[in-house]
Amino acid sequence: MVSFWVLYTPLGALIGFPVTLITRRIDFLWRLGMWGARGGVWFSGVRTRRAGWDEMDPAQAYIFMSNHVSNLDPPVVVPLLKRQMSVLVKKELFRIPILSTAMRMAYLVPVDRRNRDAAIESVKQGVAVLRAGHSMLVYPEGTRSRDGKLLPFKKGPFHMAMESGVPIVPITMIDTYEAWPKGSWTVHPQTVTAKLHPPVDPKDYRDREALMRAVYDAINSGLPERYRGGSNVRAR
Repeated sequence: MVSFWVLYTPLGALIGFPVTLITRRIDFLWRLGMWGARGGVWFSGVRTRRAGWDEMDPAQAYIFMSNHVSNLDPPVVVPLLKRQMSVLVKKELFRIPILSTAMRMAYLVPVDRRNRDAAIESVKQGVAVLRAGHSMLVYPEGTRSRDGKLLPFKKGPFHMAMESGVPIVPITMIDTYEAWPKGSWTVHPQTVTAKLHPPVDPKDYRDREALMRAVYDAINSGLPERYRGGSNVRAR
């Protein structure tokens, strides 16, 4: 898997970046990225499937919120969602020439969790991206779980949802922890599942905490019993 990505990434960049800069469109580069993600996962021996709610409105922007237990999570779930979307990216990557231009064209949002003011600015940028009609993938735990259990959520993603009014689609990643847990150098071939739950509309909730509770419960409900988080959500 890693060997494939090491070979594919520079080749894809060599082809994709010039096309993107000439056309000023991100579509071709995005497709290259999705082919690369699927190819790397396939070479690892991991097979993927999507389960649950599939009646997504193609004209509607969504905030996809998922548990995060493995480095396999993004390359598994993003191709399965079959739509271009924004993600939160470490601000340091925006200092790389050409790459930064492509990321801005793809409406990716820089984030610096060590700086409170910068984190607030990231939320504002995220709201603007969502209001412009672009979907976004967010990991509300903010980091990968070391034991596969659902961690407390951060507040930022729910500020974005309340401010933008964009529906949240909770996603439960199942068996990616068994396939490639945090801290391991070994990928174990198996079938992993991205389970989508019905959308959660922020307008239906009185405050951020109630919305957070609903999303947490939805993601938690799809996990095997041994990986479920506590009954009380604690924002971090």
